[in-house]
Amino acid sequence: MSTISLKNQRIVIIGGSSGIGLATAKQALEQGAHVIIAGRSKDKLDSAKHTLGFDSVETYPLDNQDEVQLKAFFEKIGKFDHLFTPGASYVRGPITSSLEIAHSCFNAKFWPQYNAVKFAAPFINPNGSIVLMSGAFSQRPLADGASYAACNGAIESLGKALAVELNPIRVNVISPGTIHTSFNWEDADQETRDKAYEGYTKINILGRVGQADEAAHTTIYLMTNRYTTGSTLFPDGGYILR
Repeated sequence: MSTISLKNQRIVIIGGSSGIGLATAKQALEQGAHVIIAGRSKDKLDSAKHTLGFDSVETYPLDNQDEVQLKAFFEKIGKFDHLFTPGASYVRGPITSSLEIAHSCFNAKFWPQYNAVKFAAPFINPNGSIVLMSGAFSQRPLADGASYAACNGAIESLGKALAVELNPIRVNVISPGTIHTSFNWEDADQETRDKAYEGYTKINILGRVGQADEAAHTTIYLMTNRYTTGSTLFPDGGYILR
C-alpha cells in the first residue's frame, strides 16, 4: 500500500496538550494509534488526556528547551514510529528589537525541534516519520517580524536537510497560516482576539481562519504517505498566495 496505517503505531507529540498538537493526537487515536503527548504543564496534560478520552494515551511533563530533559524523555519511552513537534512559545518584533526578542523564536521553536530530532532519531523505526512545524510567515512575512520569518524559514530548510540525512525515516514540515487555537494571543481578552482573527480573514484567499483539525489532517497525511519526504505543506487558506 502507498500509505501507512496508524493502527498500533506509537506517535510522540511534543506540545500535544492543546491546539494543533491535541487535534493531531485525537485524529491519530481515532485511527488506532498509541499516542504519547508531552508538554510543560502537567495540568494541561491531565486536561488533554481527559478530553481525548482514550486509554491509549500517555502524558509526560517536559520542557522542550531543556536538552537534558529531551534526552532523558526519549531514552525513557524507547522505540516509536512518528514524531510531531508543534510545541513553542515566542514573541516577535522589528529588526530594532532587543536580542532577547530576536532570539525568542529560535530559542523556543527552532532549537527545541532540532534537539528533539537529535535525541529522537535513534529510537524512530526506519519506516517512521518526523513532522516539524514552521509557519507560513516564512513565505509571506509581514512587517515587524524579521527574526520570526527567518526562524520559520530555517525550520523548513532543516526539514529538507534532515530528510536527506535521516533517510529512510521521512522528514517533512507543516507550515500553517493562522489557526484558531488558544495559543494565539493567549493573554489577550476575547474582544482583542476576535478583532485579530477578523483581520487575518482578510489576508488569505479563503477568507477565514483555519481550524486545528484542518492542520492536524495535514500532519496525519505526512505521517501516513510513504512517498512524501523533504516537503513543506501549507494549510494556510492561501495566505502565501494573497
